[in-house]
Amino acid sequence: MSPPALEVADIFRDHGQAWLAANRGHVSLEQMKVMTAVERCRTAALGGHVARCENEACGHLHIAYNSCRNRHCPKCQATAAQDWLEAREAELLPVGYFHVVFTLPTPIADIAFQNKRVVYDLLFKASAETMLTIAADPKHLGARIGITAVLHTWGSAMTHHPHVHMIVPGGGISLDGSKWISCRKTFLLSFSVLSQLFKRLFLEKLIKAHDDRLLNFYGEHAGLADRVTFDAFLKPLRKLNWYVNIKDPFAGPEAVLAYLSRYTHRVAISNRRLVRVDADGVAFRYKDYRAGHRERWKTMTLTPHEFIRRFLSHVLPKGFHRIRHYGLFANGNRATNIARARALLSVHMATNDEADNVEDANPDEARTLNLPCPCCGGRMIIIEVFAAGMEPKHRPSPEAIDSS
Repeated sequence: MSPPALEVADIFRDHGQAWLAANRGHVSLEQMKVMTAVERCRTAALGGHVARCENEACGHLHIAYNSCRNRHCPKCQATAAQDWLEAREAELLPVGYFHVVFTLPTPIADIAFQNKRVVYDLLFKASAETMLTIAADPKHLGARIGITAVLHTWGSAMTHHPHVHMIVPGGGISLDGSKWISCRKTFLLSFSVLSQLFKRLFLEKLIKAHDDRLLNFYGEHAGLADRVTFDAFLKPLRKLNWYVNIKDPFAGPEAVLAYLSRYTHRVAISNRRLVRVDADGVAFRYKDYRAGHRERWKTMTLTPHEFIRRFLSHVLPKGFHRIRHYGLFANGNRATNIARARALLSVHMATNDEADNVEDANPDEARTLNLPCPCCGGRMIIIEVFAAGMEPKHRPSPEAIDSS
């Protein structure tokens, strides 16, 4: 039998307590909660259920432990992403979609690291306002567009690299609401125009946050609390070209969903990128974007403590929304705006009567696992549910225990 795959949880269990002791007083409550959740995820500590194959001649037993459902857990994102995508599928429009990325310059990212809630929020607001403003300008598109934006705070090596990914339809509703205006097939908006406005809007909002005393500065950045020093710090950034990238449009709505599934619920590192954990440290695969395409994937080794530090540095503040919708997709009027866009695009939408024709699930039907029996392909019927910290009464063979 092959050894179990490496997991971030293993690193937390083996080295987490020592890391916490070495960093006592510098670890947030949210970071500690993430460590605990990841360690307990899909273990007996959270309870679970036992399923048995419906085929009596087979009788295969399978035990599965419950997930922690923490949004930073590498194990829990696939199901969360699928549920989110299913909810978004009905909202897709039959037009091309573009992928737009807004990235903060490194000096601003350093400030963001000490002011995550404030600066990440400014990144969302400035990038969305930039897109909506330029799209509404008749010299560019002259339309109200929709935006789904996702915050990522990491690079491939888990360094701090805050940026926002946006998925944007290739067009929008005219400002008077009378028609759908499509952009050119391979061109949404000018990235240079977006870059200049994004830089101006973000810096204006950042300066206001400084004036409102919303920013904190520590260590080598402590002097930035002084407004004159802060202005001097920002001066060279005004001359830089801020990174805004618009990627080629997707082939269609289905491709958008496949792409979104790789971005909406991603965490700083997935378990599958871990290579080994030994006396030399934690080795993992990362992508070096400066190298040639074939040589991009490389292996990096960090001490366990540095690995944990990097992973936990991407824990978001409590209650902070990392997926947001703007313009036509803003939560308040999303359904109305999408219905209007579909009407202008002459797209059929299911009526309430059609929706009512879908058969409801039988509430008396036995609960089953999503996966069939690995032995005979039959349905796996859940026969026992056990509480957190308890052991199941039915015990399958060791290889049938699912903790992946």
